[in-house]
Amino acid sequence: MEPWVWWLIATGLLLVGEMLTTTLVLAMIAGGTAAATVVAAAGGGPALQFGIFAIVALGLLFVVRPIARKHRKQPPSIRTGVDALAGSDAEVVEQVTGRDGRVKIGGETWSARAIDADRVIAAGEMVRVIKIDGATALVD
Repeated sequence: MEPWVWWLIATGLLLVGEMLTTTLVLAMIAGGTAAATVVAAAGGGPALQFGIFAIVALGLLFVVRPIARKHRKQPPSIRTGVDALAGSDAEVVEQVTGRDGRVKIGGETWSARAIDADRVIAAGEMVRVIKIDGATALVD
């Protein structure tokens, strides 16, 4: 069997292993075997194949992997859904107490309750949405 076929098989096995582990180590090594596959298919000798494999795999492991890991751990910068409503202003439509009430947030009417159980907020006042709990806006 041709050497490039062995390199290609190794690449496939490493990628399958990466899918099972998701550590980004096997994927970086697979990049090295993929580069060696190209060199072997182009007719490069065994020393060149192993040299390219080592250079590419080590380069990916020590340069690309740390950058990729850092990006995987970053929280999403855009809040969506109900998380995006926290911190927004709302207009009280029906008196809000520590138990119930209604507010309008961005054109939609939500059930609401005051964070402070003793506070009563009259209709027409503006409040700040602290968080959304289920289908209820907690306001202050």
